[in-house]
Amino acid sequence: MKLLASALLSISLLNATFPLVSQGQTAPADATPNSPAITIVRNGSQAPQNGPADRFTGSVRVQPLFGAKAPSHTSGGLVTFEAGARSAWHSHPVGQVLIVTAGTGWIQSWGGPIQEFHQGDIVLIPPGVKHWHGASATSSMTHIAIQEESDGSNTTWMEKVSDEQYSHGPVATQEPLKSQGANNMNKEPSAIKKTYGDFAPKLVQITDDVLFGDIWERPELSKRDRSLVTVTALIAGGNTEQLPFHLKRARENGVTEAELIETITHLAFYCGWPKAMSAIAVAKEAFRP
Repeated sequence: MKLLASALLSISLLNATFPLVSQGQTAPADATPNSPAITIVRNGSQAPQNGPADRFTGSVRVQPLFGAKAPSHTSGGLVTFEAGARSAWHSHPVGQVLIVTAGTGWIQSWGGPIQEFHQGDIVLIPPGVKHWHGASATSSMTHIAIQEESDGSNTTWMEKVSDEQYSHGPVATQEPLKSQGANNMNKEPSAIKKTYGDFAPKLVQITDDVLFGDIWERPELSKRDRSLVTVTALIAGGNTEQLPFHLKRARENGVTEAELIETITHLAFYCGWPKAMSAIAVAKEAFRP
């Protein structure tokens, strides 16, 4: 019975974030009906689920955060789009707020240009505006989506965004997407060039051009997955000097703090306790200095 109750709760909260059926929300398990007590929904208590294929293109994970509970009509969810993934065209009767927590994303209203946004930005979507949003072509993106219901609905879904519509990219960056991605990745290693360019120019060149300009841009793995692979390899090898840079990049590529901590915990049993403890000390300094 506990397992069944947990499954029903997850489905209810997912519907509140991207409604699949008519409303009928269930409060979080630790909430008391009609109680004025403060409720804490624990981190990780609601597992991410794949976004519905008829409402998204590409790899999308939706983690319900809270559902609408009277007298409130507001719900929220954490949504992660892998590079190239996006929502279908849709609108919200009372509007929507997107709080961007990681990566780079694109958004477009019907008839308007594609606009780019980044980690730390807040996107305010007016009521009734037909639009889509998702990750850029070269970076994953995570945002918190907050919306209100009107007459029991918070979203009107429409047709999917075509590859041709998506391929236009932001107006300010009309260069080919692959070279655009390489340029974006090359911004970060510029610090390496400043530090080591005169001392080891060839190492700097192949780091910028081959590693970040080519390998990281290959579409066979998303940047999120490449970040997880890189962080894992550094921890397994005991190379904690490079961890701060790649932990930061992992967060920018859509890997959450909780996922990185769990990765280190998991690795303790495969690559050794001392390496995991060294890595967790670096992670704590990076996440909570």
